[in-house]
Amino acid sequence: MKEFVIKKNDAGQRLDKYITKSFPLIPQSLMYKYIRNKRIKVNGKKSEISYKLCVDDVISMYVNDEFFEPVKPKYDFLGAGKSLKVVYEDANIILIDKPAGILSHPDEGNYTDTAITRVKRYLYEKGEYNPDSEMSFAPALVNRIDRNTCGIIIGAKNAESLRILNEKLKNRELHKYYLCVAIGKLKNREGIIKGYLEKNEKQNRVYINEKSNDKTKAIATKYSVLDYKGGLSLVEVELLTGRTHQIRASFSHLGNPLLGDGKYGTNAQNKQFGGYKKQFLYSYKLAFDFESDAGILNYLNGKSFEVDDVWFKTAFYEGSI
Repeated sequence: MKEFVIKKNDAGQRLDKYITKSFPLIPQSLMYKYIRNKRIKVNGKKSEISYKLCVDDVISMYVNDEFFEPVKPKYDFLGAGKSLKVVYEDANIILIDKPAGILSHPDEGNYTDTAITRVKRYLYEKGEYNPDSEMSFAPALVNRIDRNTCGIIIGAKNAESLRILNEKLKNRELHKYYLCVAIGKLKNREGIIKGYLEKNEKQNRVYINEKSNDKTKAIATKYSVLDYKGGLSLVEVELLTGRTHQIRASFSHLGNPLLGDGKYGTNAQNKQFGGYKKQFLYSYKLAFDFESDAGILNYLNGKSFEVDDVWFKTAFYEGSI
C-alpha cells in the first residue's frame, strides 16, 4: 500500500483525473475498478470517481508496485540537438550563439530542432525548466535571426524578464551589431542605409524601395567599414530597425551584396571569390543600454556581450577568403 498527500497544486482535480495524470501506467478500466472496490481510497474511505480533491487529502492505494514505476516524460524538445553555445547566462536570461542552418522558432518544416527547443532541452536537463510544474514558465526568445545567419539570440527564463526585454527591444534600448563581408568597396566609409522594405511572401524575399506605400515598412541600417581587402569590405552593422532580411537586402540595394548570399547577390559575383554558398553575416555583439528602469534586469545596463570567434573574421584579415 502507498499513500499520497494532496498538495495545493493538485487540489481541485477529480480523483480519476489525478490518478490518470500521476500514475499513467494504471489502465483506466482498472483504475475505475480499484476505486469501486476500495483498493483506492481517500482519507481511508471509499470515494466517488468524481470527487474533487482537497489540500491534505490522503489517497491510499492498494495497487501493485509495477504501476508506480516512474515514467520518463516525453517532450518534443528532447528531440532537439544537444549542441548549444552559451555566450552568457544568469538566473534571468541566457544568450546563445545560434549556428547557421537552425531556425529560431519551429515552422511547418522543422518543429523539433530549433534554437528555442535547444534552449528548452538545455534548461530542462539542468533542472531549471519543468513543463509539468503548474507555475512553470516556458523559456522564450526575445529576438530572432534568419535560419542561415549565425549569432546571438536572447532567451528569457521567466515572465518578468521577457516582459522587460520585449519593452527594451521595442524602445531600442538593446543594440544588436553584426559583422559582414560585402562584395566591393563601399562608396562611403560609414552611413545609414534608409528605405522602405516590401516583403514578397511567395518568394520569401524582400525589396527596398525609395518611396513608401501601404505595403512597405521603413528601415534604417547603420554601418561602418572596418577594413577593405582584395575587393571585399569587412563591415560592422547596427540594426536601427529589425526587419526580415534587412541587412542582406540593404547592401544589395547599395550594389554591394554580402559574400555568399545567393538570394540577394549573384552567382557570378560569388564565383569571383570562391563560390561561397554561405552568407558572410554574423550577429556578433549585443549591448544593453537602458534609458529607463529595467527592474530585475538593471544589473545588465551598460554591459555588452560578444562572440569572439566569428568564423570569417580571421580569414578576412589573413586574406584567405
